[in-house]
This record gives sequence, C-alpha cells and structure tokens, in this order.
Amino acid sequence: MSGPGATRPVATDIVDTPMKLPADKVSRLKSFYEGRRVCVTGGAGFIGGHLCDALLSLGASISVIDDLSNSTLDHLAELIELEPDRVQFVHGSILEDKALDEAMDGAATVFHLGAMGSVPRSVEMPGRTWAVNATGTLRVLEAARRCGVARVVGASSSSVYGNQPELPKRETQLPRPLSPYAASKLALEHLFLSYASCYGLSTVSLRYFNVFGPRQRADSQYAAVVPAFARRLLAGESPVIHGDGRQTRDFTFVANAVLATLLAGSTNTDLKGEAVNVASGVQSTLLECALKLAAICQSGASLQPTFTPERPGDVRHSVADISLAKSLMGYEPVCSFDEGLAETVEWSRHEAGAAGA
Repeated sequence: MSGPGATRPVATDIVDTPMKLPADKVSRLKSFYEGRRVCVTGGAGFIGGHLCDALLSLGASISVIDDLSNSTLDHLAELIELEPDRVQFVHGSILEDKALDEAMDGAATVFHLGAMGSVPRSVEMPGRTWAVNATGTLRVLEAARRCGVARVVGASSSSVYGNQPELPKRETQLPRPLSPYAASKLALEHLFLSYASCYGLSTVSLRYFNVFGPRQRADSQYAAVVPAFARRLLAGESPVIHGDGRQTRDFTFVANAVLATLLAGSTNTDLKGEAVNVASGVQSTLLECALKLAAICQSGASLQPTFTPERPGDVRHSVADISLAKSLMGYEPVCSFDEGLAETVEWSRHEAGAAGA
C-alpha cells in the first residue's frame, strides 16, 4: 500500500522490532524532530528504549538519563554504537540536579519516563516510590525550567482512576488512586498542571494503559501480565493469574504508546498540563489474554491458568476513552491487541531461543 495513509516502519536497522506507523504521521513527526535535541528520562527502560529508537529514526539527537536500577544499558549501548554523535547517556538519578542539568543541556523537549514502576513494588516500597516518582518529577520540572525546555511530556498511569465503576475511563472522572504507585503518578499530574499554571511551561501527562511489547522484562516478580504469561507459556508452564481472571484491562501495544508520546511532544496544540488517556480503547479480560497467548504460543488448550489471590492495590476493571488524545494531538491506535501479542510472542520466542543456544 502506498500514499499518505500507508503504514511503514519508523526505523530500519536501528530498531530490532520496527514499529509500523502511518506514513503521514512519520512524515509530520520527522519534520518536527529532525535535528531537534531531546532528553528522555528513563530512556534505558522498556517504553523509553522504544521511544529512543523512534526518535533516532526521526532524526533527533537524544540525551538519556537513567540510573539503571530497573534496566540495563544493553539496548542503549547498541544505539550509541550506531549513532555516537546523536546519543548521549548520563548515568544518574532524576533526584540528582547535576545529572539532570547535564542531560537537559540544549534540549527543547523532555520526555519524562523515569520512575519506579509496578503497583506491587510500590506497596512494598512506598517511600522509595514516592521519592522517585513524585519528588523526582519535581526535580525534572525544575531542571526543565533552568535549562529553558519548551515542553515536558510525562508518563502517568491508568492506575490513577482506581476502582471507579464508570467505564470507559474518562479524564473528567475524579481520580481515586488505590496504591502508592497510583498516588505518585497523580502527584506527577498535579505538578505538571501547576508548572504550566505558575511558570508557563508547556506540559502534558499521558495516562498509559497497560503497555506491553517486545523487550519488556518477564524475569521479575513485578513483571507485567503479557510478558509474564508469554514467558511461562513458551516454557510449557501454566500462566499465573492473580484473582479470578475476569478482571479487565485495556492492553496497549508499545508502538501505540510511542506514537502518542511523539505526538504529544510535537503537537501545535497549546498544552497546559492536561492529563490524557493513551490506550487502545478495547477491553479484555486476563483470561482472554491468557487464551490468546496460549494459542499464539501453540501451548494447547489443556494448559490452564493457575489462579492465586488478588494483590493489594490492583484495579478490577479498566478501559479508556481515547477521544481526548485524538482531539488534542491526533492520536489513534495503529496496532491491535492481537497484532501486538503476536509480535511480542515472536520476540519472546527468539529471545528464549537465543538464551538456550
């Protein structure tokens, strides 16, 4: 297919799993990011790494700050080797002003993805979660002011909604965070809004809904659902579901999340601290997710999930209204749940094979 509506990869040799984005979006994004210096906090992480891939392919110069507490330098090191003049790495924490100033020097746009993730981890370590996610955000915003940054795009979370029964989740709903992680992400949103109001800094908070995809960690007790399920199924083991499996999620393939993030950074809309849902807009149960993955992994219908008690802080049902993201920045999902699962399993199978070679 050709023409302005065609779909094509954002990158070729830079990315090991090219993200297919609409050609018209790629063209517009390239005209904005080419030659632009950006800073990505948490750029060695899962979403951050994919975002860096896309930014490089669009012609941007990138400065990454990451303390590597929940990630490795492996993928970023490959990018530095490929593009040493356009990729800078600052090994430091977003709690360190000096490291932030070094990373943001000359940056016009900041993507703030650095955080302590996981609801269960935040229940175990509430103080550390708050320090990194809330106080760290304050320091990022202050550094952005010092360095003359034009816009800061922040990673928030669907967890801020809590268990409110109204579906789909809309940005006009009153947040009801159920975990320290969710509370820290709501603090991020409020800080972004206040800095737009008090200092005129252009900011936007993206409420990511259950992002998944290649390179997402599966080797941790805090691993997200999709990589955890895929890893066990590929090993011939039963996927573990916390609860009855009927809880629902709006699973968002990483290509969709990256596209929304790029659009948020480049839109001409005058952003003033809005919180915006980033999702697929489709509701799926964990049981459905496990069955789809079992079919893709060819694990057989006999491999039934193992059920364990629900975890504190987990939300029961979640699906997003994504109309605000469309109206503010032209976002629409470009990859379906099924397509995303297939790509994720393909990557996981390749990694498992490489590890056993």
